[in-house]
Amino acid sequence: MPQIRLTTLNARYIHSAFGLRYLYANLGELQNEAEILEFGIQDRPIDIVEKLLQHRPKIIGFGVYIWNVAEVGSTVALLKQVAPEIVVILGGPEVSHPPDLPLVAELADYIVTGVGEISFRGLCEQILNGEAPDEKIITGAESPLENLASPYPYYNDEDVRNRIVYVEASRGCPFKCEFCLSALDVTAKPFALDRFLGEMEVLYRRGVRHFKFIDRTFNLKIAVSIAILEFFLERMSDGLFLHFEVIPDHLPDRLKQTLEKFPSATLQFEVGVQTFDPAIQRLISRRQDNEKTKENLRWLKASTHAHIHADLIFGLPGDTLNNFAASFDQLVALQPHEIQLGILKRLRGAPLNRHNETYRMRYNPEPPYNILSTRDIGFDEMQRINRFARYWDMIANSGRFAETLPLILADAPFERFLRLSDALYELSGSTWKIALRRLFDLLYRAMTESLAISKVDAKNVLEADYRKTGEKGLASFMKTEGYEKGKSSRQNRANKRQRSFE
Repeated sequence: MPQIRLTTLNARYIHSAFGLRYLYANLGELQNEAEILEFGIQDRPIDIVEKLLQHRPKIIGFGVYIWNVAEVGSTVALLKQVAPEIVVILGGPEVSHPPDLPLVAELADYIVTGVGEISFRGLCEQILNGEAPDEKIITGAESPLENLASPYPYYNDEDVRNRIVYVEASRGCPFKCEFCLSALDVTAKPFALDRFLGEMEVLYRRGVRHFKFIDRTFNLKIAVSIAILEFFLERMSDGLFLHFEVIPDHLPDRLKQTLEKFPSATLQFEVGVQTFDPAIQRLISRRQDNEKTKENLRWLKASTHAHIHADLIFGLPGDTLNNFAASFDQLVALQPHEIQLGILKRLRGAPLNRHNETYRMRYNPEPPYNILSTRDIGFDEMQRINRFARYWDMIANSGRFAETLPLILADAPFERFLRLSDALYELSGSTWKIALRRLFDLLYRAMTESLAISKVDAKNVLEADYRKTGEKGLASFMKTEGYEKGKSSRQNRANKRQRSFE
């Protein structure tokens, strides 16, 4: 029976716990005494505890992250009520920066901070040998990457069929952007290329077709990036999909030549723009050539088939509604396929926390610790942008409103979409659980009443998008007066021509 259970609560079933597989791979002889059990944040803590307690392990290790800390806390609290003798070990970024620790840390027997592959194994050996250490917090010991056992064999067949497979060609980041925990890294360290590609070959032969690279800076070492891309080009097949996080201002010609070779629906780039404001960039130690970033985004859109997912953050120190609007409008003009509007969150240990008092950064005390107000942004404004971001996901990022969105944004994207967002909230009272057909009707009202778009123009674009959704029947906006006489101006003209021949 396993004496060690490694577990976490994933955000969704499709995700897999990469960190647990690294811990398991590096347990050495203890691997025979261990197993991985994964759950989701939607699972009930009482059900999780019941499954964890089957065969009564001696040690349970939890991976704790910003997205699951509340649920892990509830689970550990229950576990300690019914089985207080079981040793609970916590690890992960949410518990790696003492004394800034969440409440669940008080319930744990041990906490392993930082990288855990070596230290977790050592701690388990001590506990099972009856030599448990007195200190509660164990500092994770770094290990040369070449000494780590590979996690990839521990993706099982179900993972390969149904889940995202995470891979990493390097660890760390040389940049010091203060909102990111990678700012604490000294530099980026690559895994040995031959070994890494050999592991990717095994995964590919097992049927993996969706590879999500977690490298913070995939295009840092261009020769390595090109070698990895060419590896996958040689194995191009239906369903192959690669996700990379890239530095937006670093696309040398050699890399561009390789990117141009990829067919559509095979590449996704997550491009962290975050802000175009030079003053904020300096304040948060972010090095970014804004003009080169724009040039590269234009090139990616025009010359490759890559899906471009660009990130902006609202609520950084020094941010205001006006300068965020300027960054947003500049990014919209570059036409990435998605713009992810992130609301700043407080990460434990992130250097950005040094600005908390000067800029009066006030965060939600509950996870995910989203920013509530700053010196320059009031709570009401922050709420408006939270709604803006949610509606942007539903309307722009969903891809369902390709005809409608340009009419909404026109020549003032931020200002007009903010007005639309305010109107949608006034009409619906919610940003959640809005049925698609109802969203079309709400958009018709908001566009015609708040943006003063003509009813004919609004109907034409909304109908074109509605027809593509596959929804049956007519939305209410399509039943308004005049619609049955002509569903669009083009149809009206066609009807007139038909009547002239009768």
